[in-house]
Amino acid sequence: MFVTSAYAQEAAPAAAVGDTHAGTAVPAAEHEAFPPFNAATFPSQILWLVITFGLFYLFLKRVVMPRLGAIIDVRNDRITQDLDHAARLKGEADAAVAAYEQELAEAKANANKIGQQANDAAKAQAEGTRKKLEAELEKKLGAAEASIASIKAKAMKEVGTIAEDTTSAIVEALVGGKTDKSEIAAAVKSASR
Repeated sequence: MFVTSAYAQEAAPAAAVGDTHAGTAVPAAEHEAFPPFNAATFPSQILWLVITFGLFYLFLKRVVMPRLGAIIDVRNDRITQDLDHAARLKGEADAAVAAYEQELAEAKANANKIGQQANDAAKAQAEGTRKKLEAELEKKLGAAEASIASIKAKAMKEVGTIAEDTTSAIVEALVGGKTDKSEIAAAVKSASR
């Protein structure tokens, strides 16, 4: 395939003077076809193709594929570990959320219980205060009613006297004479009943 200078010098005298290929010193007769397309070199080309692809296949099988397989296995292991770690962290987070929700529910229940106790205590205190005020008001009402009754009794006693005096003044003014006080008292008593 390679043309050596010794071969070129030997072949040059045999060729015709004007028969050169594209202005080169190589004669045109030597280059009849492109060497890969030359049917005479097919068997050697196929042999070298099989040898080259065989070596390439062995190189891939023994060197490249084990390395790629190891890389894929490492990545697979790392992904599996990351997924396991994420699942574990998710489980811990779910447990923490469940604990938080349980504590929140307990806190709400305690708050409701404390609120209910405070409400009950306030109601009891208000009821006690109300009963105490009602008792005091009953006392004051009883005292006021007794006072009103005594004032009324006094007023009623004095009303009789006032009525007698007023009647005697009216009779004296109308009749012009003096009247008997016992008769006026009997008339006022009979009218007030």
